[in-house]
Amino acid sequence: MSVFFGDDVIYRIYLRSQVIHQLFEDNTELDIHKLELFHLQFTQTLLDLLRKIKKNNERAIMLLADEIQLNKDLMVQIRSTIMSAENYKIDQQRQVLKISTSLRKLFQILSNDTSEYPFAKNINSFSARYSTDFYNDVPHEVLLDLIKYELGDVYSNAYAIIQRKLMGAVQKHDFKISFHCGLKAGDMVTEVYKITDTDRYFLYFPAKDLFLFLDISKINLGNAPSELSKKEAFIQELEDKNDQLNSSINIMKAAIPPEVKSLLADNYKKLSDISFLQSISDVDIQANMLKTMLNTDMM
Repeated sequence: MSVFFGDDVIYRIYLRSQVIHQLFEDNTELDIHKLELFHLQFTQTLLDLLRKIKKNNERAIMLLADEIQLNKDLMVQIRSTIMSAENYKIDQQRQVLKISTSLRKLFQILSNDTSEYPFAKNINSFSARYSTDFYNDVPHEVLLDLIKYELGDVYSNAYAIIQRKLMGAVQKHDFKISFHCGLKAGDMVTEVYKITDTDRYFLYFPAKDLFLFLDISKINLGNAPSELSKKEAFIQELEDKNDQLNSSINIMKAAIPPEVKSLLADNYKKLSDISFLQSISDVDIQANMLKTMLNTDMM
């Protein structure tokens, strides 16, 4: 118990008990029953009390350990849903190529008035895969406003709708574009692109195969966190929480209630006071106090 708790008072009581024990070994004329009484009333009672404290501490530690493990399991689950930023960047380039190729083919189809399918294979898988973690949240009304158009301002066929001026603009710049960001409002998602060497932006709305110019000022995102950053922040919170719980475990492992520490200090003072044989009645009193504490619900 002295080693487990590492408490100075317990060490001192242990050493003082050894001195008392040695006193009886060296002086055979002393009444050995008083030593037995000392160990029975004081030593054993103190050991029982310390073991009870140790057991209570271990029970509390198990609860904290369970919480730590639950936090770890939750972090694993969250991380499994987060696509790596590196994969996101790589797939952005692939998606840009798909959109550029699709716009080029759509231009040819509209120009030749044919009924071919213009879109690249799996063009909508990008948003389906990354929108949850990487796209920025915008209000529904904002997104609905962004996808409004006048019928007279667009080209359309069975597969796509594109703003006339946008078609001319991307054709003029040889369909060179770059990915700007993704937006989501509930289940609605859209991709935002920038025409290379210009300050003009357009959106692709997969649900309607719709391409429209975009006033970038309407999606002033500021410092709005993406779902990815929210999840990463939550993971950091869980990691910080586990650090705190581990610190609590280290402190709690050998914690002794203040009232017990006070009694132990008083016990040591009694054991160290003058002659043990003369103060045996005081030890009895201290032992009874230990027993009383042992039998209460405070431990």
